Amino acid sequence: MPFLNSIQTVENIAKPHKYPFNIPAFSEGINIEFSKNVTFFVGENGSGKSTLLEAIAENCGFNVSGGNRNHNYQYHKTESNLGTILKFSWFPKVTDGFLMRAESFFNFATYIDDLASEEPDLYNVYGGKSLHGQSHGEAFLALFKNRFKKGIYLLDEPEAALSPKRQLSFLVLIHELEKSGNAQFIIATHSPIILSYPEADILSFDQNHIKKIHYEETEHYQITKDFLMNPDLFYKHLFPSNE
Repeated sequence: MPFLNSIQTVENIAKPHKYPFNIPAFSEGINIEFSKNVTFFVGENGSGKSTLLEAIAENCGFNVSGGNRNHNYQYHKTESNLGTILKFSWFPKVTDGFLMRAESFFNFATYIDDLASEEPDLYNVYGGKSLHGQSHGEAFLALFKNRFKKGIYLLDEPEAALSPKRQLSFLVLIHELEKSGNAQFIIATHSPIILSYPEADILSFDQNHIKKIHYEETEHYQITKDFLMNPDLFYKHLFPSNE
């Protein structure tokens, strides 16, 4: 069973016209039950996926710029006050884990280099060398293989660092960890490959409430499938003739 069981709105939204409470997916409150060790957040950009991930990370005590409780750096204040009106139900409460944000991974890697300048052995838990000394995909998988063991892992668009082939390798790593019962994953993604993970729950943020949907119902699956089946049809609409 997952460590984080549920998230519910416990207070009225005092300022419904201000961020983040003006996000449509939050307009009717939040009531999420987690029944699987792997849950995906899907939706268009700006639909609230990252905002809710940040609120969960803040409840865990993680650095909301990326990292865990022990990573004390800040490059830009991004977190909202969404977490102040939410109740998080845990069994048991865990504070081990990691928030990985594709957009701030460079800053995290720089932070590790700064620490390693005084403690060179620190690289041993990141694959033996600087994350900056590896490709983006290699660095992400090195972090995953060496640092992810037990806890809750919050990942924001991990596909930004991974080729399609490495996304498949990423699914193998998720499987190895979550089947052990030691890890829970909540992942915001646009990747139809990552979303295909068997038996995961998928929560859509594209309506005025958050709802569970099937893989084949996601736009990510439908558009990718339709495009690959007939790209010329898409091109006719995307690049209309001037004649």
